[in-house]
Amino acid sequence: MVRIIALILLLLPGILAGYGIKLMRDMLFGVLQPPFPYLWLQFLGGLIFFIIGLGFIGGFILHRDRKRNKVQDRFKKREH
Repeated sequence: MVRIIALILLLLPGILAGYGIKLMRDMLFGVLQPPFPYLWLQFLGGLIFFIIGLGFIGGFILHRDRKRNKVQDRFKKREH
């Protein structure tokens, strides 16, 4: 059950990043999506969705690899 919840938590940011890519692609082809009044605003929204989704997935993978001690020395947390 816990693994299914973890999978869903990783799928949501992935879908958000994919939607961000779609919004940016549509702006390049001049297709305006309904919630956005301007093409430049649609591109900006898509870029923000993409960065948030990719950042969440990347942070999750880094956190998991740090826990398992599978990262290079430069990515390890420094303890004072």
